[in-house]
Amino acid sequence: MSSTTLDRLLAVLIAAQVVTGLASLRAGVPATAPLFWLHGLIGGALLVAAAEKLRRSIGPALRRRRWGRLALGALLTLLVAAALAGGFTWVASGRILSIGPWTILTLHVWAGLAVIPIVAIHLLPRRWRLLRPRVTNAPRMSRRTALGMGGVAVLGAVAWGAANLLDRIQGGVRRFTGSRWLPDGGVPPPTTFYGEPTPPVDADAWRLRVAGRVDMPMTLDLVQLSALGEVERDEVLDCTSGWAMRTGWRGTPLRAVLEAAGADPDATPVSVRSVTGWMVRLSPHELDEALLATHVAGRPLPPANGSPVRLVAPQRRGLDWIKWVDRIEVG
Repeated sequence: MSSTTLDRLLAVLIAAQVVTGLASLRAGVPATAPLFWLHGLIGGALLVAAAEKLRRSIGPALRRRRWGRLALGALLTLLVAAALAGGFTWVASGRILSIGPWTILTLHVWAGLAVIPIVAIHLLPRRWRLLRPRVTNAPRMSRRTALGMGGVAVLGAVAWGAANLLDRIQGGVRRFTGSRWLPDGGVPPPTTFYGEPTPPVDADAWRLRVAGRVDMPMTLDLVQLSALGEVERDEVLDCTSGWAMRTGWRGTPLRAVLEAAGADPDATPVSVRSVTGWMVRLSPHELDEALLATHVAGRPLPPANGSPVRLVAPQRRGLDWIKWVDRIEVG
């Protein structure tokens, strides 16, 4: 495989890894399991391709004294290595691993996100041409190139399979998302995506505002919200930091709030917003299962878990279970 082909392969693998990784942050139903398998297999192939790129490029770069490119390449290599090491370590460890308040999987996600701007800079100003295949009369792919790419795919699958085998040998149990199970029925750990602190929210002064394409815009306090009807449900909170827990939630169905406000049934989507600015848009098929929870595990929501109201969205990952909800917008 030529160096140009290897560069193109790396660019495609990094792009595919970023796309599948971002999609996985919001995929919360078993039907999306293939997305997580694909993410892992691409990660294995990227590990092999990156190692080969490193083997080929360090010597020539040093000899030519391209210090700027070498420094940028070293930073990119470090971030890719950190992301891959975090992902494979998480899978192979058989347990939840953390560094301080952050899990290894969280650091894996952060390193992966940091790769995006570095790749863009690395390709500027002239390297974008590497992504444009040359138009020639020669066959599109030589036998050597096909064998090289096949080898990368096979070795990547072996690496991913070995990590999963190590996990099973150590007794690890993961959900289809890769998250590790915590005991059922508890209060979930208080986590946020960027580690931001819990905002001060006065439950007595708190109000839920319902606006947009509704017949009757509403402002509800906790008593009025509860009066719309409460239900209890057992749902799985699957946090993007790598843990999952099935526990009980009590609160008012989102559908009941929308009906009370006379929401336009044709208005989509429905946005649920937090006092912190976080927001999620729910599609129509998600509304019947969504819950505005005020209690968890038989007790009032703790402040760090989203008190006074948190969204429970069973078809989403924890990133979209918006905490400290204060506004619903229809359409």
